[in-house]
Amino acid sequence: MVNERADRPAESGGEGEGDALQGKLDNLKAYISRLKRVVVAFSGGVDSSLVLKAALDVLGPENVLAVTVVSPLMPQRDQGSAQAVAQSLGARHRIIATDELQVEEIAANPPDRCWHCKKNTFNLLTGIARQEGYLAVLDGTNRSDCSDYRPGMAAIRSFDTVHSPLLECGLGKQEVRQLARRLGLSNWNLPAQACLASRIPYGVPLTLESLEQVARAEAVLIELGLRNVRVRHHDQIARIEIAPEELDKVLNRESLRMISSRIRACGFAYVTLDLDGYRTGSLNEVLV
Repeated sequence: MVNERADRPAESGGEGEGDALQGKLDNLKAYISRLKRVVVAFSGGVDSSLVLKAALDVLGPENVLAVTVVSPLMPQRDQGSAQAVAQSLGARHRIIATDELQVEEIAANPPDRCWHCKKNTFNLLTGIARQEGYLAVLDGTNRSDCSDYRPGMAAIRSFDTVHSPLLECGLGKQEVRQLARRLGLSNWNLPAQACLASRIPYGVPLTLESLEQVARAEAVLIELGLRNVRVRHHDQIARIEIAPEELDKVLNRESLRMISSRIRACGFAYVTLDLDGYRTGSLNEVLV
């Protein structure tokens, strides 16, 4: 079995740091309060959860609608998490379905795939806002997202009514987690999530079979107690990325044998462990 090790929560900062963080929370709430009535693009992750919580606090539940867009590119477990968090916050929550695999520019999986995905998603969300009298759509982009190749951010900026309050208020990922913890959000330490397409190398067409294969393989690793993991799909090869701080949980003969057997049962012929460990956007490393 995978070796157990408790995860330790991040330590709180000193008094001065706490004052600065409170100032950013105040700025976030002031930013959102000016928008009056909003739709929140809600994935169930910590970023959009903080945006949703702040919006509910300053605008009231009657002026906030959380919308989760589900598709073949989204792990099924994320939908359940989004429902649970929205319910715990007392938010009105709507789930809408789309199938990006029917969009040629997405299914072909070019390097700017994320641009087309975000365009599709926010066309849906801004349409709901326009039809139902909401003045803005809020997303969970934060300052730390600017450190990687993310063409989807350009798509978001192309919509006049879409706002990224965490980014606009200068909040990075660690600050988001600290504020979420302070506000009592149950998912404050939830590992970062990304759509399943990010596991498929650019230029390899996306199929429902390959996406479901990745989802099943990652579910295996999560069931074994791992948190920060990715299974990158290279045809018959599964390349597993595990966060460096979790590698010691699997670096024993029994765990490796079990992981190999269960991942191969998901449809892969070979299972490899990436020695560099998990890092965001590793498939972007081949871009020049």
